[in-house]
Amino acid sequence: MAMEGYWRFLALLGSALLVGFLSVIFTLVWVLHYREGLGWDGSALEFNWHPVLVVTGFVFIQGIAIIVYRLPWTWKCSKFLMKCIHAGLNAVAAILAIIALVAAFENHNVNNIPNMYSLHSWVGLIAVIWYLLQLLSGFFIFLLPWAPLSLRAFLMPIHVYSGLVIFGTVIATALMGVTEKLIFSLRNPAYSTFPPEGVFVNTLGLLILVFGALIFWIVTRPQWKRPKEPNSTILQPDGGTEQGARGSMPAYSGNNMDKSDSELNNEVAARKRNLALDEAGQRSTM
Repeated sequence: MAMEGYWRFLALLGSALLVGFLSVIFTLVWVLHYREGLGWDGSALEFNWHPVLVVTGFVFIQGIAIIVYRLPWTWKCSKFLMKCIHAGLNAVAAILAIIALVAAFENHNVNNIPNMYSLHSWVGLIAVIWYLLQLLSGFFIFLLPWAPLSLRAFLMPIHVYSGLVIFGTVIATALMGVTEKLIFSLRNPAYSTFPPEGVFVNTLGLLILVFGALIFWIVTRPQWKRPKEPNSTILQPDGGTEQGARGSMPAYSGNNMDKSDSELNNEVAARKRNLALDEAGQRSTM
């Protein structure tokens, strides 16, 4: 199935990848050139891992994970494979975010710097915890075949909305973090005098902001959504089914259906047959 506005999508996707990659490069240049490099000894060199890992994992990789379903050349892949890729990218981003937190806390503890006193730290910790909960709930509800289809249908809009809110929160937290770091670090010359490092990191902040805006635009265009596969049945939140409906729940065809969703659909079919037999039995006793 051809994507509507395919070349426009490619232009925006290429722009997002370029801006995201530049954000990572700018972060590395910042810590390697202006902040004396990287290390793991409790010093400022260890803290420098914090912005590198946050921008690389929590911003760039998470952004790619959000739009992975929108890539048209993956539409012929099984939905289960795409779920695994989506979950894998988010897991990598979560691991990098946790390491980034460890680097910040260890640096603070070694140098007797108070923890969790700034708005940046509050919002950042909330974002990480929320992200981990989102990852675990997605794994157990949408990746594994245990959850009933009615629960998946009910939670899918919440899952999508929550993911976008988390991503937006991460962007805001990153911008607060780089600004806070510049204010504390730039003394002579002061941040207010437009030193080269300040201008460079402000540019990094703009790159992060533009990357987030591009990801939001791509993922919110309905014409670029992964198409529903033909002859599929979508279970509605009230437990009923809708043939050929368009919705936020992923749809599956018989040829491309993964094993877990096939079993769930067989369960729905069995329930419908049992209901029909019950109705027939009631009519026979009347």
